[in-house]
Amino acid sequence: MCTLAKNPPHRRKTAPVSVPLPLAPRRKTGLRAGGLGGLMLLAGALAEPAFPADWPSFRGSPALLGVAAGPLPEKPVLRWTFKTGGPVKSTAAIVGGKVFVGSDDGHLYALNLSDGARLWAYKTDGPIESSPLVLGGRVFFGSSDAHVYALEAASGKLLWKVETGDKILGAPNWVKAPGGDADRVLVGSYDFKLYCLDAATGRTNWVYETGNYINGSPAVAEGRTVFGGCDAILHVIGLADGQKLKEIEAGAYVAGSVALEGSRAYFGHYGNEFRCVDLERGERVWTFKDRNFPFFSSPAVTADAVIFGGRDKRLHCVNKADGRPRWAFPTQGKVDSSPVVVGDRVVVGSEDGRLYLVSLADGREVWHYEIGEAVTASPAVAAGRIVIGSEDGRVYCFGAEQKP
Repeated sequence: MCTLAKNPPHRRKTAPVSVPLPLAPRRKTGLRAGGLGGLMLLAGALAEPAFPADWPSFRGSPALLGVAAGPLPEKPVLRWTFKTGGPVKSTAAIVGGKVFVGSDDGHLYALNLSDGARLWAYKTDGPIESSPLVLGGRVFFGSSDAHVYALEAASGKLLWKVETGDKILGAPNWVKAPGGDADRVLVGSYDFKLYCLDAATGRTNWVYETGNYINGSPAVAEGRTVFGGCDAILHVIGLADGQKLKEIEAGAYVAGSVALEGSRAYFGHYGNEFRCVDLERGERVWTFKDRNFPFFSSPAVTADAVIFGGRDKRLHCVNKADGRPRWAFPTQGKVDSSPVVVGDRVVVGSEDGRLYLVSLADGREVWHYEIGEAVTASPAVAAGRIVIGSEDGRVYCFGAEQKP
């Protein structure tokens, strides 16, 4: 939760310095049916590889655009569930026919995408709300035990872990090193710091300190990373060396993650507004405000629309150019889940215990599945499947009906 820290340190105005860190070897179901933008390529050596049938990280791409490759079945059916020992708030990653997801029971699980069979589990000393990043045969994630972990994706073997000063709830992101010869992992912590770590060894490349908790995932595009925090600042940081490029007043706590496209950043905050900001000018382009409810959900961004959930119990769609509302889809609970656009539909969970498919064109409900407990995790979509966790402790997978 994004709250003001007690006696936070003065926010640093000088350039950050590298800080070396030590390395260490009741379920109700029922089915009711009713009635791409491309992934952003990073500049030069920062270009991301294609994952045509995968969902390797939170929001699907380093720019956190929340757009998945389709198609999905017209009427998805429940293919399998997997029971963990605690609520599942972590958003899954799907790579190579495997699902990777954390649980409040402290485990990071690897499951078979086809049938939900457990492949392995790795135990940490705290709940795992952080969504995993799968990159180069490794799985990276944070835990409430204040560590960043790197595991071998095939076996769950620990490769390294790095300790920060507080819990990690946001998902790691990644970027190529300036020379293009190595991968770097970016992750924010409740110790107010953003860490840039070598993916192979966990060695610290640089650390950037803010004025309060970092709850979301840092977005990456065009040689910079952008993230908000509980200091109510939008931070724009150079990826090569961790130098501050710009600070933009966000207006209130930013608990969710920012989506980046070109020079624009899209995000909501606890001051009951959703904003589009021009990063070059450091100015607001537009502001959406409807009712006095915060926005925790991270947005999905298409060619002409921005879609995000609100604690007003609605899923909103606005024009990307000017923020004018297109439609609002009502649910019966808060929508902290971050929506994913798949073709002409949007998939999102709600605290009313349902997973929804909604028409992107007009906000009409297409389908929903009643899980029965709150869904605060966000969907992962790959290979015609939707994978999502619930507060009931289960991971759910939906897809096409299996033919006999």
